[in-house]
Amino acid sequence: MKRYNEVKKIVYAKGSKDPFTFKFYDPDEVILGKPMREHLKFAMSYWHTIDAEGVDMFGSGTIDKSFGLKDDPMAMYRKKADFAFELMDKLQIDYYCFHDVDIAPEGRTVAESIANFNEMVDYIAGLQKKHGKKLLWNTANNFGDKKFMAGAATSPNADVFAVAAAKVKAGIDAALKLGGDGYVFWGGREGYDTLLNTDMALELDNLGRFMRMSRDYARAKGFKGAFYLEPKPKEPTKHQYDFDAATCMNFIRTYGLEGDFKLNIEANHATLAGHTFQHELRVAAVNGGFGSIDANQGDYLLGWDTDQFPTNVYETMMCMYEVLKAGGFTTGGLNFDAKARRQSNTFEDILLAYIAGMDAFALGLRLAVKLIEDGRIDEFVKERYASYSSGIGKKIVEGKTDLKELSDYAMGLGEIDVASGRQEYLESVINEIMFD
Repeated sequence: MKRYNEVKKIVYAKGSKDPFTFKFYDPDEVILGKPMREHLKFAMSYWHTIDAEGVDMFGSGTIDKSFGLKDDPMAMYRKKADFAFELMDKLQIDYYCFHDVDIAPEGRTVAESIANFNEMVDYIAGLQKKHGKKLLWNTANNFGDKKFMAGAATSPNADVFAVAAAKVKAGIDAALKLGGDGYVFWGGREGYDTLLNTDMALELDNLGRFMRMSRDYARAKGFKGAFYLEPKPKEPTKHQYDFDAATCMNFIRTYGLEGDFKLNIEANHATLAGHTFQHELRVAAVNGGFGSIDANQGDYLLGWDTDQFPTNVYETMMCMYEVLKAGGFTTGGLNFDAKARRQSNTFEDILLAYIAGMDAFALGLRLAVKLIEDGRIDEFVKERYASYSSGIGKKIVEGKTDLKELSDYAMGLGEIDVASGRQEYLESVINEIMFD
């Protein structure tokens, strides 16, 4: 097998046995009127891909990404950035995503950390222009440092709230400088471990105030991109305020953020919430909140966020089915919030992991198009709800009836025959589409 430095560019080669080729992802192939790369809008996650070294709760790192520069942090982060853009070139990935602490070392003070961050933003701006890449979204890590142990915007300490605000301000300024399409809020510790020490009403109100402040600052500075909330039910806190898509949409409406905020849905977070990935995407879409996706998968046997590269084609097909039905991506895309397994500890493995994930989503897109063009699923659903297209059902939908009329109508009914849902048949249609 080739070594990382021997791989120049991953290209589409259907039927090839070369592991460093795409078997299903052809970035320039036109599907439904636009290239695959525009349907999928793949993004590299900086935190997992460039910084994560295979550390877990029980063991040290298994891959060194310091490039021999641990004694010179700023030089190390510049080298990491060089590597990041080289990697995107090899993979033909057009977008990237990052937290503030992913791209720059933290300093001894807030001011020093932000100065380091701003310096690296300038450096990355140069790389972005040189390599022709785009920022899908960025965010602030307001959960990792010990000062955030009780939250950031929901912290009981107002000084922590102020620090979180300073970091988000710097992040929004960076998004403007880099031309970012969006800005993400993931409340890593915006929640609680016990209600015994928690003023929930104040915390939720403060979180709403924080989001409004952030939006108002960004819009005043000319930021035109989308804001995203990212649902996750637990981990690291026992209960997080952004529990799932429905909870987040309720929060958005409660605090008057509907015009600016959508959702960034992550597959593994859906699993932790007891939902399917497809469910969370559908909830976002029907509530006007579909925005962007963190593409990964979890392990159904484990109760934590494993962030595996997505290889389950059924899941990617149904994901892309929901994306296409929602009208496709606008400001959002598919960010690989995923990491190679701890035992996959070479730079070659990073390439192979991305190839696997990109091919899985390309195959998912192809199958989703077939599913839509086949039409049987959509036609069955339409027919199942046909009673709302005429008669009393139409009056219900159009708001032209009331409880008295409905009661009078019901009194004249005899036995009601509710048609079969034919779940098993529909599941067989999916298999037919997948394996035809």
